Amino acid sequence: MTSRSPSGRAGPSAGRATAPHGWVHALVTVLAGLLAMAVVAALGLWAAGATDLPDGAFAPVVAATMVTAVGGTVELSGSAGDLADTQAGLTVIPLSVTLAGALVIAWGFLRPLRHRAVAGSAELAGWAGRVAALWLLALIGLTLAARHTFDISLGDELGELGDLFGASPEVGFTTDVPLSVFVGVVWLAGVLVLALLVARGAPLPGGLLRFQASVRPAAYAMVAMLLAWVVVGEVIALVVAATRGRTAETFAVILLGMPNLMWLGMTIGLGATWNGRVEGPFGLPMPHVLDEVLRTPDVAELNLRTLSQHDGRVWWLLVADVVLLLAAAFVMAARSPARVRAWQHGVHMAVALALTVFMICLVGRISAHFGLSVLGIGDLGGGLSGRLFLRPRMWAAVGLALPWGLVTGFAGALLARRVRRRGEAGPGSEG
Repeated sequence: MTSRSPSGRAGPSAGRATAPHGWVHALVTVLAGLLAMAVVAALGLWAAGATDLPDGAFAPVVAATMVTAVGGTVELSGSAGDLADTQAGLTVIPLSVTLAGALVIAWGFLRPLRHRAVAGSAELAGWAGRVAALWLLALIGLTLAARHTFDISLGDELGELGDLFGASPEVGFTTDVPLSVFVGVVWLAGVLVLALLVARGAPLPGGLLRFQASVRPAAYAMVAMLLAWVVVGEVIALVVAATRGRTAETFAVILLGMPNLMWLGMTIGLGATWNGRVEGPFGLPMPHVLDEVLRTPDVAELNLRTLSQHDGRVWWLLVADVVLLLAAAFVMAARSPARVRAWQHGVHMAVALALTVFMICLVGRISAHFGLSVLGIGDLGGGLSGRLFLRPRMWAAVGLALPWGLVTGFAGALLARRVRRRGEAGPGSEG
């Protein structure tokens, strides 16, 4: 029998039976996420000039961009006839596309669960399973569509030489379907779990409610801080586009890699160092100072010291980190129960910031290379070969995040003492 409250309304068991998160809602959630990613990727690639790619490559490139946005693998291959060889590789996650898909899918996943305090584990697993099943089918189709081969022009003189040797270079890309699908499903799981952790109104299984006081405020604060960095970057980029031109290039950065740049800047502001090098036609479109520092004969260090030698304004990254971390710590403390002590806020902030920096170091790596050789002679085309890579000193960066989190978490708790409303402060709660 269906239980009813004294007012005659259906009780909790009936609410679970009619919970509005069936297959239709799952389909809408997945399609909305894919559409958001496709629009952002297509507009970004259009602004970057990818519509000029030969042989109808634009649509497959959009699909490949979406695959890499969820952590999938795109494999590059080259051919230049019997006497020539090409080597190419690319590893980069377009985090603007990633962020668009994650926000839309998280919103769609949480919408049917709003206004509820508790949900059973089976119910949450069933709802997530529906979304995951449809996402799996979408990923398979996307990875199969992300493959293409097109010719590379060598110019007039080199083209004649290439024809003579039968060395007309082609570059193609395809996807590792099993690996890309697996990683894409793991990405979705991470998005859904993070959505449940961040949203205060999202229900949790009863057994996990005891963790929400320590985990949810910190998770929300970190997500809000990361989004704030992206918003600041977009405002700066729009001002640059309006005052200095280069509009198409700026919008390409906004729509494809703004989080890549701004979260990199966040870690550098904390004192982290990234190693990298740029050679050949590759480059980092914005800001130009990154390209200047990395375009050296040897592996370069990218940190506040090296960047400030080219542009003293990079010290504003340190100021931005102080302001945004204090704001995040304040938000975390304001959303926490009043019984949580200031030193505990510091510990929570330190752990959350260390995990955030660890995530940035994982997704912010860049690697790209392309080379052409004929008869064993490398770099025949000069400007046709190049290499770019950027990788963090991960554990040093994570180690720096810990004291930053401790200090700002403690300070944010002190600033939020008068605005906290969840529960009454017990003895010593301010210490």
